Amino acid sequence: MPRHRIILNTLGMMLLCNITYAMSNDYDIIITKSKQELAVIKGDHTVKQFHIAIGKGGNGTKREQGDKKTPIGIYKIIEFKNDSQFHYFMQIDYPNLLDAWYGYKNNVISADEFKKIAVAYKTSQKPPQDTKLGGYIGIHGIGHQDDQQLQIHNGFNWTNGCIALTNEQIMELKQYVAIGTKVIIRE
Repeated sequence: MPRHRIILNTLGMMLLCNITYAMSNDYDIIITKSKQELAVIKGDHTVKQFHIAIGKGGNGTKREQGDKKTPIGIYKIIEFKNDSQFHYFMQIDYPNLLDAWYGYKNNVISADEFKKIAVAYKTSQKPPQDTKLGGYIGIHGIGHQDDQQLQIHNGFNWTNGCIALTNEQIMELKQYVAIGTKVIIRE
């Protein structure tokens, strides 16, 4: 069987495993970049909506480290950090298997890096964060919050690829989120 077909078969099986795992939580998060909106969803009901700031890299999905774009796809929450410089940080499992596939196909990452991401994805572990795809993408607060920071947050997309809320909003969002919560990011 050709190498690309094996990788695509693996990709399909791993995406199915991840979607099944993530669906075990009560709430989902849907981020719509074009509306600068984060919605907390339970079933068909929108529980809460927040204004967000996203990556200053513009439209499209994250393809490599330093492009300052917010990724597009289906992810899950994999870690929480209380001591973040941005007040509170909820890390997603970027790069996911689809990100890795495009990275491999476009010669951004090696076959070995693709395999490491695939294994992490299959075993619900944190994917490598140090490839040319970038890493440490998540949902966070502002950090030091004053009137000027709030004006910037409300008026501009200012992150390097993450999704930002105010400090109060990230703490409110925290009550709906657990490890494994599905995060759908769309344009």
